[in-house]
Amino acid sequence: MNVLSLAFASLANRKFTVLLTVAAIALSVALLIGVERLRDGARNGFSNTISGTDLIIGARTGQLQLLMYSVFRMGNATNNITWQSYQEIAADPQVEWTVPLSLGDSHRGYSVLGTSAEYFERYRYGRKQPLAFADGAQFDDLFDAVVGAEVAEKLGYKVGSEIVIAHGLGTSFAEHDDKPFVVAGILARTGTPVDRTVHVSLEAIEAIHVGWESGARDPGMNVTKDQAREMEFRPTSVTAFLVGVKSRLGIFKLQRAVNEYRAEPLLAIVPGVALQDLWRMLGVVEKALFAISVCVVITGLIGMLSAILTSLNERRREMAILRSCGARPWHVFALLIGEAFIVTLGGILLGLIILFGALIALRPWIEERFGLYMSLAAPGASEWMLMLIVLGAAIVIAVIPALLAYRNSLADGLTLRV
Repeated sequence: MNVLSLAFASLANRKFTVLLTVAAIALSVALLIGVERLRDGARNGFSNTISGTDLIIGARTGQLQLLMYSVFRMGNATNNITWQSYQEIAADPQVEWTVPLSLGDSHRGYSVLGTSAEYFERYRYGRKQPLAFADGAQFDDLFDAVVGAEVAEKLGYKVGSEIVIAHGLGTSFAEHDDKPFVVAGILARTGTPVDRTVHVSLEAIEAIHVGWESGARDPGMNVTKDQAREMEFRPTSVTAFLVGVKSRLGIFKLQRAVNEYRAEPLLAIVPGVALQDLWRMLGVVEKALFAISVCVVITGLIGMLSAILTSLNERRREMAILRSCGARPWHVFALLIGEAFIVTLGGILLGLIILFGALIALRPWIEERFGLYMSLAAPGASEWMLMLIVLGAAIVIAVIPALLAYRNSLADGLTLRV
């Protein structure tokens, strides 16, 4: 205790340098724990891009490929599912609900999704949060569209804005400009691919492709919007569909039945399992974030070591005075270790205060903007372990200047004039 009180007194005499060192360690610790929580939030947010859906069914392909184009709107389907097959599976006694998805068109670089009105009721993300409208409502007219938050923000759309859908994905010069859509609703931000999607009805997808059977507009088949509204459209195929089952016990039974479906080759995947597999593939990014934060902590500790070493020669007189007052060499050694312990512990505590202050201030914005849930819970076992490792590393690093001070005190003895 005498050594610790002496360490406090010694640090008080070097307030400015000590405060800078504490601040450097605090910021590095806040970054380390913050990145750890960000990793957990990203992992959970990634896993919850779609939640509350038991199965995703599409044409037979790889599990990740089906997940990427049906949920993340990336890549293309190898084939479509016939409407008849969709209806047969939807009528299965184990199925509670289905939401069809039709992809293949785009709008200024954003995917266009043809679906049913039930999509806005059944789709869940995050912690089973439902979709909400920031403005307007779901489509009512044949040529109504509902746009995601990012689409509306980037392209400056409001309810009532007119948009034109392009044939095919990416940048296309073949546009369905004879049948423009009107924005009927804008979805609240979710931090998922929903934000980057234009939603229209399945019937609208069929309507805009009348006369496009060859892949381009047929000059002899010009159907106006008013004429299209009088026509009855029925989908011939869908790209994929979401499924909710009546009982959790029926998920794998239905999955096996779909994978063995005889009418056409289909694949059913459990989205949670596929998302975990995809996250493991992207684990290198997670490790890189952690490595960067560790490097920042090491930089902070090296800064502390540098500060102690820089002041060590100036403090030889102080050490000599301590020796003249009866302090033994090991007291000098313990003094330097105690100072490093106090500075690092203070930096860790200040880092936690900075982190939780930042979380309280920024968490709502982060969750709304990026869909990442940053927990405000007390540090968990892994986080406490990280902080103990930082504290232990600081003490180990402090052994270097402590040994130098120990040797100097032995060499100097009382030879320096005090």
